[in-house]
Amino acid sequence: MIRADRLITDCRLATMVEGGEAYGAIEDGAILIRDGRIVWVGARADLPAHEAAETDRLGGRWVTPGLIDCHTHLVFGGDRSGEFEQRLNGATYEEIARAGGGIVSTMAATRAASEEALYASALDRLAGLKATGVTTVEIKSGYGLDRETELKMLRVARRIGREAGVRVRTSYLGLHAVPPEHRTDRAAYVDLAIDDILPAAHAEGLVDAVDAYCEPIAFSADEVARLFDKARTLGLPVKLHADQLSDGGGAALAGRYEALSADHVEHTTETGVRAMAEGGVVAVLLPGAWLMLRETTLPPIDLFRAHGVAMAVATDCNPGTSPVTSMTAAITLACVQFRLTPEEALAGATRHAAKALGLGGEIGTLEAGRAADLAVWDITRPAELAYWLGKPLLDRTYVSGERR
Repeated sequence: MIRADRLITDCRLATMVEGGEAYGAIEDGAILIRDGRIVWVGARADLPAHEAAETDRLGGRWVTPGLIDCHTHLVFGGDRSGEFEQRLNGATYEEIARAGGGIVSTMAATRAASEEALYASALDRLAGLKATGVTTVEIKSGYGLDRETELKMLRVARRIGREAGVRVRTSYLGLHAVPPEHRTDRAAYVDLAIDDILPAAHAEGLVDAVDAYCEPIAFSADEVARLFDKARTLGLPVKLHADQLSDGGGAALAGRYEALSADHVEHTTETGVRAMAEGGVVAVLLPGAWLMLRETTLPPIDLFRAHGVAMAVATDCNPGTSPVTSMTAAITLACVQFRLTPEEALAGATRHAAKALGLGGEIGTLEAGRAADLAVWDITRPAELAYWLGKPLLDRTYVSGERR
């Protein structure tokens, strides 16, 4: 006899477990949940003897793992719609950044904002993600570029995880851009970000992973390696914005450090893909940024497939290059722009996204022992999650077995 807090039944399951049926599908399924975890999942005909305090009958709806947005910059001040207009009038991302716009523009607005204001604006953006099935979100710092504001951003991210009904993983992104006050002494800022801000954030319990932006307009592989070495001494995993605008060796660096993920990776070569495969690094695809920047170089999808590199999909929600607050839109764009199959894209927003956050044993599939984070959809087949662009499809979510 299984004692459960909740039985979910009269539903179809896309378990996203590898092998077997496409999507790990179970056409007439049921799930038993106790203490926030799945204790049994399978065909309803095989449901074991049980007692459940509550029963939710879903009328034949599809259930997937809760979607995971594994790359966002959700906490920031202001917006950059003006720069969006500049790009449409011909300016490049690099030109805007070198003229004092880009990340530095958001830095000024974020420094000026209170924690309460940052929290309120982040919740507004989070609402879009939650409405498209997201139950876990990664949130980066990187718009403070000083000790006070980096810690402020990470505190807001932790508060979202406590109060907003989603799981949150935080990433310290101190090497995102050089702030104006250090423009003439870049090395001093790198020292500050690595030796001062990161240890302070870690000591306060604000950091789950360490990230950096490795590009000629940002930070070199040598500078990033110093940061990653510091992360290792603190016992923190790393991830990397890699090869977005050029092949700067970011993917290879991520592979060398066995990073959780290398993100963007549009210009990654086969050498970098091999390094990622050897290091167990997830490729995080960010089709919203690719769309908004009107990029033309596609990520090496076929190489990732050939070398067995897991591909995650995320929104990259940020004010400058990917103002995307819909996870299902990211799934659609990954299919249309990058030619992922709907099953690959959904795996990228569930199973592989969990791996990209170091949570592969906790969330991302519907299996006994995993957290009961679920999304329930008004669809007739899982491919609809990639097919419809902008149509509301979500019926409800559960986080740790509690309806949200």
